[in-house]
Amino acid sequence: MTLGLIIGIIVGLAIGALVIYIIMKNKTEERFQQGISEGIAQRKREAENLTGSAEQQAKRILADAEKDADNKKKSALVEAKDEIHKLRSEADKEIKDRRAELSRQERRMQQKEENLDKKTDNLEKKEDTLNQKIKAADEKLKEAESIKKSQMDILERISEFTKDQAKEYIISKLEEDLVHEKAVKVQYYEQMIKDECQEKARSYISLAIAKVAADQVSEAAVSVVPLPNDEMKGRIIGREGRNIRTLETLTGVDLIIDDTPEAITLSCFDQIRREIARIALEKLIADGRIHPTRIEEMVEKAKREVEYRIKQEGERAVIETNVHGLNHELIKLIGRLKFRTSYRQNVLDHSIEVAKLCGVLASELGVDANIARRAGLLHDIGKALTSEIEGSHVQIGVDVCKKYHESDVVIHAVEAHHNDVEPRTVIACIVQAADAISAARPAARSENYESYIKRLQKLEEICNSYDGVEKCFAVQAGREVRIMVVPEVINDEKMVLVARQIAQQIESEMDYPGQIKVNLIRESRVTDYAK
Repeated sequence: MTLGLIIGIIVGLAIGALVIYIIMKNKTEERFQQGISEGIAQRKREAENLTGSAEQQAKRILADAEKDADNKKKSALVEAKDEIHKLRSEADKEIKDRRAELSRQERRMQQKEENLDKKTDNLEKKEDTLNQKIKAADEKLKEAESIKKSQMDILERISEFTKDQAKEYIISKLEEDLVHEKAVKVQYYEQMIKDECQEKARSYISLAIAKVAADQVSEAAVSVVPLPNDEMKGRIIGREGRNIRTLETLTGVDLIIDDTPEAITLSCFDQIRREIARIALEKLIADGRIHPTRIEEMVEKAKREVEYRIKQEGERAVIETNVHGLNHELIKLIGRLKFRTSYRQNVLDHSIEVAKLCGVLASELGVDANIARRAGLLHDIGKALTSEIEGSHVQIGVDVCKKYHESDVVIHAVEAHHNDVEPRTVIACIVQAADAISAARPAARSENYESYIKRLQKLEEICNSYDGVEKCFAVQAGREVRIMVVPEVINDEKMVLVARQIAQQIESEMDYPGQIKVNLIRESRVTDYAK
């Protein structure tokens, strides 16, 4: 075979195969379409069959439900009828019970009304009886009044007093008896209280003095500095007196250089300045180099030493009296009292003693001993500044305590310890008593007796020199003068002027420590005699 024939055969076979494939495909598609149509129809028939059976089932279920509902409706109606019957029976029973209860209550009310009627009848009977008794009592009262009146008339005729006069006489007599009885009782209790108070006061003061037994040292107004030899006097005086002038100018102290062997006397009323001069002079004598520049250095060192000693003395006083919480400036002022005297009594020792006495007295009286000791230690604090501030040491002390925020109790005790104001607290009275005890102790204070008497006499002489002064008395060791004036000569307005004039004359003509209180007293008295 040739190649073309083979190719033709192959092509023919291929064409044949293609035609067969196309034919088979068409047949397959026709069968597929026919199968689909038949399946749809089959499904449709099955669905219709199912729909029909569902409708029949639904109708059957509906019929069953209607039948069941009818049955339940019938049973519900039966139950409702039973319930209604039951409720009706219960309501009838309750109504019956209530009617029976109402009947019982009606019977009770009837019984109560009957009882009330009976009680009302009884009350009416009792009221009638009571009215009869009241009427009888009124008649008896009238009879008693008439008898009383007749008896009063008889008594008035017998006593020659009317009723009102007799009443006044009895009341006045009773008042006289009561006044006398009351006066006797008051006098008895006053005397008893005075005796007890005096006995207790003696006991407390004796106990306080016994517990606080301190030595008293009198201070002198001069200091003596020993010298190694008399040649030292010339060196202290210096060329043309320049050394002694420098020392006196820097310290404010008078140096007395006389014939006393190996001694120089320092004189000054201010003990602090005198102490500074003494220390500075002793240092100069020990050093040997005495000239103005060295004197200035030694005086400055002495001032620092005295300031340190003042601080130490203040701390010692605080510790010794067990007073805590004081301001550091107050402690320094307390230390300055070491170099202050009153009637030659050291004020610091006096203040410490007063503080201790206040503590003992306060403990015995049952008041705060700490506050009492504090007030006692600070009562003379103003004396540390009297040379620098004008005014009495009492007012200065009050101002200092207020400045450093002390309590009102302490301030009042400081203000009242010399009766500048009336003491209002127990602490103030304790401080007064302790101050008097410390000052009155034998050898505690000293003053020339003759000068003391002359000062008091001069004080009374000045007061008696004024017109209208009836009499005067110097009291409290010359700290106060009490003047009684004639009320017809000196009226209330003039008293102020007279008091001021007396105070000014005392200030100008007298020398005295502290201050003097001028107290004018004017009173009117009427005297009559019963014969």
